Amino acid sequence: MAGCRAGVLWLSFPLSLSMALVLSGCGEVSAPIRRSQRHEVVRVRTSAPVRAAVDPALVALRVIAQQPGWPGARPVVAPHRRSIRCERVKCVALTFDDGPFDYTGKVLDTLAEYHAKATFFVVGQMVTPVTRSYLRRMVSEGHELGNHSWDHPSLPSLSREALSGQLERTQESVKAVTGVTMRLMRPPYGATDGKVEDVTRSTGLAQILWDVDTLDWRDKDSALIARRASEAKPGSIVLMHDIHRTTVEAVPRLLRELSDKGYTFVTVSELYGDRELAAGKRYAGEAADQEHKRS
Repeated sequence: MAGCRAGVLWLSFPLSLSMALVLSGCGEVSAPIRRSQRHEVVRVRTSAPVRAAVDPALVALRVIAQQPGWPGARPVVAPHRRSIRCERVKCVALTFDDGPFDYTGKVLDTLAEYHAKATFFVVGQMVTPVTRSYLRRMVSEGHELGNHSWDHPSLPSLSREALSGQLERTQESVKAVTGVTMRLMRPPYGATDGKVEDVTRSTGLAQILWDVDTLDWRDKDSALIARRASEAKPGSIVLMHDIHRTTVEAVPRLLRELSDKGYTFVTVSELYGDRELAAGKRYAGEAADQEHKRS
């Protein structure tokens, strides 16, 4: 007991709690007591505090992001993928090509206002220090990213090597900014052939076309763009471009009109649900697939 008393007396010195617990060595946990506390009850926790369960992966990303020496941009945490049964509700996939650009932030603001998700097909050379924040915002807000080549050539006109370079360079650029490995691509101008199919299959990218073309690149008329988009059917993929001011101005109206018709705005992958989009294969929306089956 003499050894224990000596340990307790030693605790009266201004030591840290951790050192005190180590030095007590009497088979029990004690806490340092100041003179003013001698007649007070001092409770020491004997078990770990109960905390709510958390996602370990999310915690890891947050810890990484807090490191002062972390190189480059912080990791982007995407929300969990939604479970939407598009065979039971009216779904439409809005898609935007050729960005990111100056107007992309406004498009994201409007989509957020309507709780709408979309798919953005990115041109690699458009990813700059100025626009990369838009890509990170797309991921964090639950939108989907797709590959739209490096500088928008007609892919069938390229050699296999050049075609692969267009896709792989864009894959690397987007992943460096967001951490996302894209699984979808859209051939510029919708131009594709057997060679494009082979290369996209080897690159792990499904080809996404469309069944509703707003022709916003040609007709710079917001009302006309919104009207064409509002003609979408359940399962449609709508083509637009977030590099045109008139398209951005049309987005609130088309969202409002489609919302009034009872549509849910989903990404391309959400549109197809649990069905895997096969690399190299072409998809133009469920509405187009159903029309093709009827014909």
